[in-house]
Amino acid sequence: MLDRLQRWLAGTPTADLPEARWQALERQLPCLQFLPAEARGRLRAMALAFVAEKEFYGAHGFALDDDILLSIALQACLPVLNLGLERYRHWVGIVVYDGDFVVDREIVDEDGIVHSGADTLLGEAWQGGPVIVSWDPAAHPGTNVVIHEFAHTLDMANGEADGFPPLRAGMSRAAWAQAFNAAYTDLCHRVDHDLDTAIDPYASEHPAEFFAVASEAFFETPLDLRDGYPAVYAQLATLYGLDPAAGEAALEP
Repeated sequence: MLDRLQRWLAGTPTADLPEARWQALERQLPCLQFLPAEARGRLRAMALAFVAEKEFYGAHGFALDDDILLSIALQACLPVLNLGLERYRHWVGIVVYDGDFVVDREIVDEDGIVHSGADTLLGEAWQGGPVIVSWDPAAHPGTNVVIHEFAHTLDMANGEADGFPPLRAGMSRAAWAQAFNAAYTDLCHRVDHDLDTAIDPYASEHPAEFFAVASEAFFETPLDLRDGYPAVYAQLATLYGLDPAAGEAALEP
């Protein structure tokens, strides 16, 4: 498991993992088909470096095998493929649950009254770590909890999650704010009036959730995001340095 994988990592930068092993993992992640071949090669190398840098924990005795580790790493590295792993240097730990998990919370309302309750979650990212994800891909089709939570970590690199991560040099903060504010307002209107939405309605919960869900859509359903919110897609394409919509379009009949 992890010890064996780390022994492989000690060999060469690519650890000489068999090509058949990579292909089997990548078949389970259809969004990787939208990347050019050159990018997929770099993603593999970054995923191995990611596993070497981070500390993985299986919650409640959940056994993490090599395939789980590498699959999480491939997905986690997608947003930083052209930004660099240094974007993830401000935390170390990754906790993996075998399915959904429950978190007890206490919330103090504006009158000072404490409300207790339990939330069932797929993932959670804390400032400074850890990142917590559930591992049951088949249970929630169309949802990529790994990309979602790692987008939150990017968002929190400059403070609390607010949907405004550190941008690349040369990007306009005003253009980012205009694109995301307009799309968020439109999505909230659509959700409030039971209209169709281009992305998961959960994105209407908060601007930080909009950024995380939009990042999921950028990699998983890029044509839908580009058609629904072209300005948001353009901003994410600049931030992430990728154009998965072009890759998805090339695969269509």
